[in-house]
Amino acid sequence: MRPRRVDTSFDTGVHAGILSSVATARKITVEIPDDLLRRAQKSTGEGVTATVRRGLELVAASRTYDELRRLRGKISLSIDLAKLREDRR
Repeated sequence: MRPRRVDTSFDTGVHAGILSSVATARKITVEIPDDLLRRAQKSTGEGVTATVRRGLELVAASRTYDELRRLRGKISLSIDLAKLREDRR
């Protein structure tokens, strides 16, 4: 097995999640109504690929938002803002 080439900027992007979706991307064919795609692209100001990705990210995140809403009022967080801000001085 060949050793992997180390590229600091690329590795940083992958670990930060910037390029990880590119490394594992799948090419798919999707039929989308013209009007829906046009409205979505107008909303994002992006091309087709970026618009579809953003839509899929929102769908994937919606479950997390639902789970967080279910926790509302069930978790008590006691945060001392003054203590948190001490390291900023």
